[in-house]
Amino acid sequence: MKTRSTTIVGLLHNGQAAMAGDGQVTFGESILKTSAVKVRKIYNDKILTGFAGTAADALALYELLEKKIEEYSGNLPKAAVELAKEWRTDRSLQKLEAVIGVIDKKHILLLSGNGDVIEPDDGIIGIGSGGDFALAAARALKIANPKLTAEKIAKQALEIAADICIYTNRNIKVVTLK
Repeated sequence: MKTRSTTIVGLLHNGQAAMAGDGQVTFGESILKTSAVKVRKIYNDKILTGFAGTAADALALYELLEKKIEEYSGNLPKAAVELAKEWRTDRSLQKLEAVIGVIDKKHILLLSGNGDVIEPDDGIIGIGSGGDFALAAARALKIANPKLTAEKIAKQALEIAADICIYTNRNIKVVTLK
């Protein structure tokens, strides 16, 4: 699925977890909002989430994800797999158009309606129209200056993506796990 109109980057780095999202909401070729919040904490502030795609669909998936996390006592990988199975097989859920990134202190995952549950080798995900730009920037920043905090890498990666992707703005919200 090609998702436009948002950029999310998340990473695990030096024992820290951070996720950043831009604030731009577009409709067709117009910018409707510049300060949307696309990243948030769930499960007693122990898990970070970010989405790209249709907001209503992502919010519906957040609710399902939270239920699965509760059901599996905070076991993020198990909850993610169970959500992906349900998303893939349930006829009404199959129509939802969103990609979700989730992070706890140990795992970073990308979930899609295709049944994907991907845990990247390098601990970094990028989703949305500027996701590949942010992903590349985060990888480069992590290598070039391994002492940077996860929060700084996420913010700088999104700033770089905003300079390249027309669907990404510089109204960046970074959320971290302490």
